[in-house]
Amino acid sequence: MTRRIALPFLPAALALVLSCSSPEPPAAVGPLPSQRQLAWHDLQYYAFVHFNMNTFTNREWGTGGETPAQFNPTQLDARQWARVARDAGMKGIILTAKHHDGFCLWPTQTTTHSVKHSPWRNGQGDLVAEVAEACREYGLKFGIYLSPWDRNNAAYGSPEYVKIFHEQLRELLTGYGPLFEVWFDGANGGSGYYGGANETRKIDNRTYYQWDTTTALVRRYQPDAVIFSDGGPDIRWVGTEEGWAGETNWSIMRRDEIYPGWERYEELRYGHEDGTHWLPAEVNTSIRPGWYYHPGEDHQVKSLARLVRTYYESIGRNGNFLLNLPVDQRGLVHETDAAHLLALKKQIDQDFARELARNTRASASNVRGRAARFSADKAIDGDPDTYWATDDGRHAGTLTLTFLEPTEVNRLVLQEYIPLGQRVRKFTVEAQADGRWVTLDTQTTIGYKRILRFDPVKASAVRLNILDAKGPVALSNLELYRAPNLLTEPVMARDREGRVSLSVADPRVAIFYTLDGSMPGANSQAYDGPIPVEVPTAVRAIALDPESGQQTAVVGRHFDIPKKGWLLVSASSGDVSKAGNLMDEDPETLWATGPEAGGTPEVTLDLGAAYRLSGFTYWPSQERYPTGIITSYEFLTSPDGRTWSLAATGEFGNIANNRIEQVVRFEPVQARYIRMKALKAEGEEKNASFAELGVITEGN
Repeated sequence: MTRRIALPFLPAALALVLSCSSPEPPAAVGPLPSQRQLAWHDLQYYAFVHFNMNTFTNREWGTGGETPAQFNPTQLDARQWARVARDAGMKGIILTAKHHDGFCLWPTQTTTHSVKHSPWRNGQGDLVAEVAEACREYGLKFGIYLSPWDRNNAAYGSPEYVKIFHEQLRELLTGYGPLFEVWFDGANGGSGYYGGANETRKIDNRTYYQWDTTTALVRRYQPDAVIFSDGGPDIRWVGTEEGWAGETNWSIMRRDEIYPGWERYEELRYGHEDGTHWLPAEVNTSIRPGWYYHPGEDHQVKSLARLVRTYYESIGRNGNFLLNLPVDQRGLVHETDAAHLLALKKQIDQDFARELARNTRASASNVRGRAARFSADKAIDGDPDTYWATDDGRHAGTLTLTFLEPTEVNRLVLQEYIPLGQRVRKFTVEAQADGRWVTLDTQTTIGYKRILRFDPVKASAVRLNILDAKGPVALSNLELYRAPNLLTEPVMARDREGRVSLSVADPRVAIFYTLDGSMPGANSQAYDGPIPVEVPTAVRAIALDPESGQQTAVVGRHFDIPKKGWLLVSASSGDVSKAGNLMDEDPETLWATGPEAGGTPEVTLDLGAAYRLSGFTYWPSQERYPTGIITSYEFLTSPDGRTWSLAATGEFGNIANNRIEQVVRFEPVQARYIRMKALKAEGEEKNASFAELGVITEGN
């Protein structure tokens, strides 16, 4: 649109000439976002809530053969979910209204497999309505997940089921107020209960669900809602559930090539530079290993360091961050999950507490038509509708911010004016420090938002060099920050040689430790590399931020004898070449016996020397789908490998739901050899699994 300049004191003809000389905005480049997509980009961070029948069966995918009577949360409070999400800085909640098992969280008219026939709220409840109302109360957007696959419905695989699916969608679209997103899973077709048939049914997931009709229903009843699936049509999966987008991440893709279950899903992480449709990435991951709540994962909630990393690798890489909260059997977001969410909010708020670019003088190598409306300062004025732009034919440019006095920075936020398309292919960032320019980073795409992290530098100026773009530069925002160091408690680990390593998330944070049982402090030994711990020792440590002077709580761990001399003597079955995993001091690795045709799974170890033993330790599997967790055991010892005595027998109470290190004590005995027998183990494979097996020596 031509900007008109009001100059009443000039002749009308001259005013018209000046008005017409004002440059037009750059031409759009490539596919452009719709209004609903632009609104979605602005949300950036919101919650997934997986809460359904699987919560009560302790599964990830239900079979469909469950009964509504199994769904009965005792303290369900959707307002608590919304309050946690709001306090965590999230902008909305997407609820799994129906997962693959077919159980519906609203009193649908399409099936009896719903809350209407459950004991919860005496069959009068409507969880979709409760969550929608809680979102409205706490100022959050509301979205729904509806699984196209239904392992309960007897009609699945026939045209009749597609009508049921569409009617379920219509009920959700029309009964719960405005929706910001409608989420369709890519898992479709396979084994299921299917009304008692208990068989495998295959469908063509490209055509079976009549996606054109499905999309038309959403457009008719919720025109402002974006539709998510592997390939959109509005929002795409990012191609991984680990919580990151590619450093190169185009918001455009050749959409017509993509379909549910697309084999080239890794391309979703990066987008297509020559994409035909605006199809930005949603980065979905769970705060726990599973999407649903499992008590055995209470100790596996993502750490602050991991959540911060995910934030920067999703929102900071031109994606939206969809973080799953597995609500527990009570019907509440677990206290640990809530605490970690608030810790993330606190850290991100600190990282972006004070914007520094506005205290600079902006200049550019090229300004479109030299017009004030496209000047360099438009990139730092805080207005998303203004932008620095270069002339036609100038697909590169340099924007320089000069400080009044040298200022430390370590974060850079960039945003393109995406209503005109995504265009930057390559850029570098430099800082002028001590009179010379140093390169801080070289990257590719920007898009809606790109955040770069780098070591603190005291800069007199910062320079952004757009080296290559699809058209004239259109940069709407540039921000600079000095984020504090990330202070996290030290993590301890020991290898088989007895070397103890201490680590923290931020290398600029110092670690201090003691080995004599005393409390560590700033005057204790500074950690600078692995610590030899060859005899039973209590290691205590703190992390201290040298900038703020703040320190963490003391963490401590007692290490018994090292395992460097340990050997596998025998195992009842299994791949013995990998048996080192059960004594490598790493609970994340695993070794398991093979399926036992009969008899008892067992393993025998040589400790390399005789010790006075007074107990043993056992780490169960930490894998997402564990098997072979030992629930009932016998532990035997021998001085010579021939004569054995029973040291302990018993059960690991609730170990499947509490998968932490198990500690068993017994009367001291002199032994060099140990044998662990699995009298009972979880799972149908009749095997026993060991993440780690250890011993406790007398006096420790």
